[in-house]
Amino acid sequence: MKCKTSMRNSKFGMQMKVFCILSDERAFRSKSPAMFSAVMKQVGINGVYVPFMVDKNKIGQAMQSLRVLNIAGANVTVPYKETVIPHLDVLSEGANIIGAINTIVRKGEVLKGYNTNAIGFMDALNDANFDVVGKTALVFGTGGAAKAVVFILNWLRANSILVVGRSEEKTRKIVSSFGGEAKLLESLEGQSIPADIVVNATSVSSPDESPELAALAGRLEVPGCELVFDLNYGRSQNFWQDMAQTREIRFMDGLSALAYQAKRTFALWTGIQVPSEEFKKALPIN
Repeated sequence: MKCKTSMRNSKFGMQMKVFCILSDERAFRSKSPAMFSAVMKQVGINGVYVPFMVDKNKIGQAMQSLRVLNIAGANVTVPYKETVIPHLDVLSEGANIIGAINTIVRKGEVLKGYNTNAIGFMDALNDANFDVVGKTALVFGTGGAAKAVVFILNWLRANSILVVGRSEEKTRKIVSSFGGEAKLLESLEGQSIPADIVVNATSVSSPDESPELAALAGRLEVPGCELVFDLNYGRSQNFWQDMAQTREIRFMDGLSALAYQAKRTFALWTGIQVPSEEFKKALPIN
């Protein structure tokens, strides 16, 4: 592995650094701690990366804790990618446009939010040799991940984007911000939706998480679809994958996007450029 900063010259080599991921109970299911910890060891950073479960009513206290405990950097995942923003000091340009963050960089008392989800998703599409230009996309979800996906699909010049959600207000808000067409989830029942790519940007992928969405996905027809991309990972049974296999459509889970966004996050935290392949290798198999 070739990195721009060597192990001996790493400015992080002596002092212990603590990084973390913030979520609800799902923090303990994330593969990020194992992945980042392995990469830190490879490049000679004396550090740890730990999961923190945060109560939804204590987001402000959690942000202050990053300052008080001198946390070197943090990831933020569902369900807090949007709710942490009022508690940050500044946002990157991309995070401000998207309205959701997944990375926090601390410099002294200042917390700055970044969004590496959007570019990570783009890198994963490139890795899969899927060209978005002129294509039709069907995107499920209205949260922070969906915002990043719809933003980058528009930026990559997709021909049309259909955004599907349970809330009419949230769905229309994404469309008004980034473009596309809003559609309520319930209105898809029994429909055939021509789409080149289907993206699941919800937090739901297994039947036990949402039997209703699983049933709808199982009945949904997407003629012409080339790729089903589920941003989630680690489900023993994945109804998006079942949907793709039944229709003989290529399927991707979120591990590739996770590795690509992690590469960019790591560079923001440390200034060290680590090849994305190293993050992929560091991902636990199970």
